[in-house]
Amino acid sequence: MAQATREYGEWPLKRLMTEVVGSGHKSADDMSREQAREAFQRILDSEPDHTTLGAFWLANRWKRNTPEELGAYVDVMAEESVVTAEPDADPVDCGANYDGKGRSAIFGVAAGLVAAAAGTPVVVHSGDRVPTQKQDAYKHVLDELGVRTELAPEESADMVDEVGFGYYYQPEFNPGIDALFERRDNMGVRTFVNTVETLANPAGASVHLGSFYHLPFAKKMVRTLKNAQSSTVERALFFQGMEGYDDVRPGETVVAEWPVSEDSDDEDIADFEIRTGEYGMDVTGEDLQVEDVAGDSATITEAVLTGAREDGFADAVALNAALRIYAREDADSIEDGLEQAREAIADGSAAAKLDALREF
Repeated sequence: MAQATREYGEWPLKRLMTEVVGSGHKSADDMSREQAREAFQRILDSEPDHTTLGAFWLANRWKRNTPEELGAYVDVMAEESVVTAEPDADPVDCGANYDGKGRSAIFGVAAGLVAAAAGTPVVVHSGDRVPTQKQDAYKHVLDELGVRTELAPEESADMVDEVGFGYYYQPEFNPGIDALFERRDNMGVRTFVNTVETLANPAGASVHLGSFYHLPFAKKMVRTLKNAQSSTVERALFFQGMEGYDDVRPGETVVAEWPVSEDSDDEDIADFEIRTGEYGMDVTGEDLQVEDVAGDSATITEAVLTGAREDGFADAVALNAALRIYAREDADSIEDGLEQAREAIADGSAAAKLDALREF
């Protein structure tokens, strides 16, 4: 947790605004790692004036943070806010946008349970109506399924080991970020906090799965992980997600993978395109829209896992599970992961994982 008082360096946020980041998106300078660290320490300590904090967040948004700055923010968050509770298993850490989805179903719970049934442990984490969108996220689907969500980090780790799927609740494992809720809500736009909280990795996993709108952002996230000295991530898989969430977008979708020695750039980041229809997910984004995101997602989760539903939603769950299996290298290809996922649904293993999750 952040300290109540401390001695800082020479860079209060107001000075950073005046001399470094505040001159506009074309003329602003980037911060050094040390400056970014001090800035986020001050923010977590609630030291800045509210007006200055808002201006600083906006300036960071306009100028666009570098991987070095974001890595420094991740490190300060890890050191002063995140309570890590590592399970015995080494799960896939799924870092979906905390502010949620508002139009399409959330598949990550179903996909995570299918992957777990196939032998790939999965961890998800979120808050409760996180700004800016304050829409449905992992917690709300799990609540609709009757699963306990407001868990201490140690309980979340136990859930991973007992079920193969675990949920970590932001107010419990990342209280410093949760304490910024009101200030973030008053901003009205996303800030860099929306980015770094997805990299909190409360289970200390070595594999991260995330999503992006555009490929350059995925590459920036990989570089951020490489710049974060606290990061335990050794492998990452990103794909274009629906509404920015970690549900793969139907149609032609770009996937970024790191590290890859062949067919990659000079940072060992490879990208390739998949057509989801070739993996059985032959639907459009409109086909996957729902009216009640949390409630309908929970209903879909149960129906798919029990085999009562075999439509496009089931295909979406299977492919998203395959990507999690492939991310952890528990399958040699996405095709192999898909075969494992479909088998886990067909033989009842996935439904059994849902029962175990409810009983935890």
